[in-house]
Amino acid sequence: MTGTPLRVGLVGYGLAGSVFHAPLIATTEGLTLDTVVTSNPRRQEQARAEFPDVRLATGPDELFARAGELDLVVLASPNKTHVPLATAALKAGLPVVVDKPIAGTAAEARDLAALADERGLLLSVFQNRRWDNDFLTLRRMIAEGELGDVWRFESRFERWRPQPKGGWRESGDPAEIGGLLYDLGSHVVDQALVLFGPATQVYAEAVVRRAGAEADDDTFIALTHANGVRSHLYVSATAAQLGPRFRVLGSRAGYVKYGLDPQEAALREGIRPGTEGWGAENDTLWGRVGSGESPLTGGGRPVPTLPGDYPAYYAAVAAALRDGAPNPVTAREAADALDVLEAARRSARDGVAVRL
Repeated sequence: MTGTPLRVGLVGYGLAGSVFHAPLIATTEGLTLDTVVTSNPRRQEQARAEFPDVRLATGPDELFARAGELDLVVLASPNKTHVPLATAALKAGLPVVVDKPIAGTAAEARDLAALADERGLLLSVFQNRRWDNDFLTLRRMIAEGELGDVWRFESRFERWRPQPKGGWRESGDPAEIGGLLYDLGSHVVDQALVLFGPATQVYAEAVVRRAGAEADDDTFIALTHANGVRSHLYVSATAAQLGPRFRVLGSRAGYVKYGLDPQEAALREGIRPGTEGWGAENDTLWGRVGSGESPLTGGGRPVPTLPGDYPAYYAAVAAALRDGAPNPVTAREAADALDVLEAARRSARDGVAVRL
C-alpha cells in the first residue's frame, strides 16, 4: 500500500483500546495511530509510553473538532457510548470502526448504517473473532466439504471467574448493555451466522450465578438456521471445567477443538502483530476430525490449525478506505446478530422460543 498513512483517532484506552485496537492499528501498513482519547491520567501515561508520537485528547469532542486532520475514528469506549459517538463521528464526516456490540438494538444499528450510507462513509464493526485460528480452520473445512453436511454446531466461550470483577461490563443497568449475552454472545452468534446463515428460531437461557453479580454470567443460546443447521452456543464466566471451543457434527465426520486462539494472550503480553510466529498454535492443541470415536481417547486425526489473523481486519479496513475494497464487517451484518441477541434476551426472560 502506497501513499500517506491514514490517520486514526482511537476513543477509549481501556482493555479494548490498549490491548486490541492500538497495537493492531499501529502495526497495519497504511494506518497510523494519530490520537488517543482518554480522560484517565494513568491511561494517558500508558498511551504515551507505548506510542511516544501519539497525540492525546481528553474527550471525543476534541477529536471531532479537528475531523479534517483525521481519516478514521475507532470507538473502543463503553458499549452505551457506541451509538451517540458513532453518530457524532459520521456527522463530522469521519469513517468509523465500532467495537462490538455496535448498539443495544438492531434498529439502532440499522439507523447508523443508513446514516453512513447517506454520508457515503465507511461504518465497520470490530468482530475480530472472525479471524480466530480455529474459526478460520473450521470455515476452510466446511468449504472443502471435509465434514459433509453440517448438522450441529457447538461453540463455547467459557471462563472460570467465580468472583465478579465489577465495572460496567457486569452492571445490571440495561443502559450499560453489559452481561455475557452482549459481550461474548456477540462473538459466538456472529460466528454462527457467518458459517451457517440466518437463524429462524432462537431459544436462550441466561442466568446470574455469582453472588454480587448483576448481569448474566452463564448463558446458553440455541439457534435453528434457515438451512437446518442447529447451533448451540455457550458463554460463561462460571465454568469450572471448560468444554471444547468447537464441536461440529456433520454427515461425514466431526471436528472437535479445545483451547482459545493465542492472539489475545499475545496482545495482553505486549507482543505485537508481525512478530515471527504470530497467530500460530502448538500442534498439541490442534483439533481432531473423525467419526465414531472420541478425540480424547485418540479418535480421529489431528488437523493443523491455521494461524489466527486479527491484523487482517484492519488491513481490510485500510483497503476499503483507500481502494474501495469491501467492508470486512458491515453494520447491517451486526444488526442481524443483534436481532438474534434481542430474541435471545426475550427467550430467556419469557422461557419461550422466539421466531425471527
